[in-house]
Amino acid sequence: MTRITLRRVRLPLVHEFQTSSHAKRFLDHILVSIENDDGAVGWGEIASPSGPFYAAETVSSCWAVARDFLAPLVLGVSWDHPSVLAQAMGKIRGNHFARSGFDVAAWSLWSAGRGESLAFSLGGTRSRVPAGVSLGIEPTVDALLEQVAARVAEGYQRVKLKIAPGWDVGVVRSVRAAFPQMPLHVDANGAFSLSDISVFLELDELGLLMIEQPFAPRDLLAHAALQERISTPICLDESIEDVADLATALKLGAGRVVNIKVSRMGGLTPAIRAHDLARAEGIPAWCGGMHEFGIGRAANVALSSLPGFTMPSDVSGSDKYYARDVTTAPIVCTGGFVDIPATPGLGWEPDLAFIESQTIDRVTVA
Repeated sequence: MTRITLRRVRLPLVHEFQTSSHAKRFLDHILVSIENDDGAVGWGEIASPSGPFYAAETVSSCWAVARDFLAPLVLGVSWDHPSVLAQAMGKIRGNHFARSGFDVAAWSLWSAGRGESLAFSLGGTRSRVPAGVSLGIEPTVDALLEQVAARVAEGYQRVKLKIAPGWDVGVVRSVRAAFPQMPLHVDANGAFSLSDISVFLELDELGLLMIEQPFAPRDLLAHAALQERISTPICLDESIEDVADLATALKLGAGRVVNIKVSRMGGLTPAIRAHDLARAEGIPAWCGGMHEFGIGRAANVALSSLPGFTMPSDVSGSDKYYARDVTTAPIVCTGGFVDIPATPGLGWEPDLAFIESQTIDRVTVA
């Protein structure tokens, strides 16, 4: 590598997104471009939240770690496969979101250099992937029902509802009554505790695909205790930061489904390892998202093409979140599927002029 550029880019959301901890009206993500001595460029995205609610990392912390530690480290490493670079970055503890941007950039550069699509280089076997969609907490139940109806009309194959204490069983029951056949699951983002077990016993009766991350990330024993009481599969998200976390959770019986997020796990390299473990253990998996811009979303689409992703992934179209994305063409969901590009690299070309117009901070390390 001869040059690395970090750009902090801000895009407004077309619809405010509310979770159990915070609301978002716009997103700042860090785009990573790495250039080799042939002038070829690979792109990645650091899709960390702005505040320390979902995870400990923030945009500001990722910016500092990427600029001061990861960029100098990557420039000093010789590698012939992205996994070599990922191993070198492992000397930096944690900071998975920050590392993910560099890992994805390396994969996009490497696959393009080989004349392969990113999906093919990762081992993907599909030409299109089924798409689910995630919906936030709305001001009223009627407003939520309108959002669900719109997404169902667009053909999404699974709807995820955010829940929180006080916005839980009654809301989900209303959605289920309105859409009795819709594959539906809920995500608590760790907002509950085992003392709230009555909530989950009621949710267990509503025919959900899964209940995602009901308790705090490290509370695997509580997840295991709940899974023993309910038939609905528990899906772990925030609990799984690396492959060792997944192995531990499976050993404890803390869940029966896993959400594999490129951003949360530190990139495509560890995400592939998590996929391989889940597949070997017969655990259903799907690819989650962090409202990535088009670059990170392209990586998610490519990862979702692997055979172990047996459930619809959070790879909804760009228009669900952004009026204009950072790629020259948006990612489109048609009839509940997103097509896998066959072109070399990411498959979606970064729109450099638009990216520059939305950049609020920039640094180059060479």
